Amino acid sequence: MTAASYPLLDTIHSPADVRALERRQLLQLADELRAFLIDSVSKTGGHLSSNLGTVELTIALHAVFNTPEDRLVWDVGHQCYPHKVLTGRRAGMASLRMRHGVAGFPKRSESIYDTFGVGHSSTSISAALGMALAAKQKGEDRKAIAIIGDGAMSAGMAFEAMNNAGVADADMLVILNDNEMSISPPVGALNHILTRLTSSQTFNAARSAGRHMLGFAPPLLELARRAEEHVKGMIAPGTLFEEFGFHYYGPIDGHDLDALIPTLHNLRAIKGPKFLHIITKKGQGYKLAEADPILYHGVGKFAADQGIQTAKAGKLTYTQVFGDWLCDQAKADSRLVGITPAMREGSGLLRFATEHPDRYYDVGIAEQHAVTFAAGMACEGLKPVVAIYSTFLQRAYDQLIHDVALQNLPVVFAVDRGGLVGADGPTHHGTFDLSFVTCIPNMVVMTPADEAECRRMLSTAFAHDGPSMVRYPRGGGPGTIPSTQLDTLPLGKGEIRRQGKAIAILAFGSLLPAALEAGEELDATVANMRFVKPIDAELIAELAGNHSLLVSVEENAVIGGAGSEIARVLAERGLHVPLLQLGLPDQFIDHGEQGQLLAELGLDKTGIVHRIRDSLPSDNLDRTAP
Repeated sequence: MTAASYPLLDTIHSPADVRALERRQLLQLADELRAFLIDSVSKTGGHLSSNLGTVELTIALHAVFNTPEDRLVWDVGHQCYPHKVLTGRRAGMASLRMRHGVAGFPKRSESIYDTFGVGHSSTSISAALGMALAAKQKGEDRKAIAIIGDGAMSAGMAFEAMNNAGVADADMLVILNDNEMSISPPVGALNHILTRLTSSQTFNAARSAGRHMLGFAPPLLELARRAEEHVKGMIAPGTLFEEFGFHYYGPIDGHDLDALIPTLHNLRAIKGPKFLHIITKKGQGYKLAEADPILYHGVGKFAADQGIQTAKAGKLTYTQVFGDWLCDQAKADSRLVGITPAMREGSGLLRFATEHPDRYYDVGIAEQHAVTFAAGMACEGLKPVVAIYSTFLQRAYDQLIHDVALQNLPVVFAVDRGGLVGADGPTHHGTFDLSFVTCIPNMVVMTPADEAECRRMLSTAFAHDGPSMVRYPRGGGPGTIPSTQLDTLPLGKGEIRRQGKAIAILAFGSLLPAALEAGEELDATVANMRFVKPIDAELIAELAGNHSLLVSVEENAVIGGAGSEIARVLAERGLHVPLLQLGLPDQFIDHGEQGQLLAELGLDKTGIVHRIRDSLPSDNLDRTAP
């Protein structure tokens, strides 16, 4: 079969077409769907390993359940591409994650088959429980199925939902897709429990017996279930999921349609909360992805027949700047510990984990725990550095306030992916952090404009005796090479980067280069503000005193952001000078290339110039004082 030959897949336009196929045809469909995914994702980029691992599961779910009437809730959504292909969006996969194209995650506004919008982990069981109990309350005979990975099961929210579902007598099915792999290698006690369950020869014998029992006629199912439970109880007393009130089944091979389909058919007929444990392999069917599922987790464009080629050393990224600084600072101060909620590779901690394994803590997908864990360490005199994406810090907001800031503990938050992240879209953009962190007492908030400044800010944060955040964007900056020193910056002080007249542009972080370009065209003064909190009030007052317009520029929600801090200073000091606040609008921003999104939002050089000119009569541009 050539890469462009999909005779059976060509006939699939909806799940109804899948349900019309014979069992033997589903095996062919799985082969074609997997080949299509490899070809398609190699051309667009996206998440590959996880999707290759859920081909058979997705086919089985749509073959057995009456979707979209029955609700499928995918956790995180990295693995939803097979689902999108089978639900009428195959042609759209050519525009995957592109501007105005198919989203990389389930999205309710995109399809009736996407029953719940996702992007962050561990939400599926809660959402499916809500759907199941809503159906019960409305008297509707509708199934709710949550599909969650073993990495996502480590988060507290998943267990909160399990705890609720077990006593609510919800008619729902939770499918644990156990591939022994999240974005980073899985950690924690739950992973060890699952490994013991799936590796025990005795338990696997019981599993085979249980699978046989699921094939019994319906009148014997309850007797079979009790017998299976008795057998399993002798082998693994107090099985974790059954203690939550779920009927546990499995583990079974998640790539075996002859096991999956009959099992799902039988579970569909059983009422109450059910838990099916399946074993899959990330990257299944593509040898390169099977060998290195982390490399092929999120990919750019590549030649499918050659695989991902080793990239040549390119421009330094902010993530690499952080990783190098962390190792250097650790050598200088033995109190430093590095903490990540399951994002070792993405947050730049791989080198630190290798060089300082006794000071490296991956707490799993558990952002709330990560922050309070850091607070506990800080109470004992250590200096924790929490490496976390902006979008994931949102999940630990109460802990940031209550456990760190309220106690004024010296925890450094290295916040990656601040601003627009591109193809992953609104669930992953870091567009709110300046707003929701700046309002917290005791916090110091910094936004570097280049790589060298990022390193100095990290050192400044570490030297500060209190909580602090250094917020930097995805990818690289203007290319400024950091020093190898651990130099700091004066706390709360910005700098003038270009002296002009009439207009003063006050730039925060990543948009300084665009602001400088706009300043050249407008002959405007440009300030690199550096700190959102404590903000440089003296510099603001100075600029207000000799310019007719102040313009704040930030890659953050304009509501409550850095511009709001400038407005506060002006009001408190009674300075009556116009302020134009440029930032991200009051809306969720869709996926697309970062530069393209910034241009559409008027935050590139051209947009900044146009918005400033539009805000004033032309004669005002020549005034040098208010």
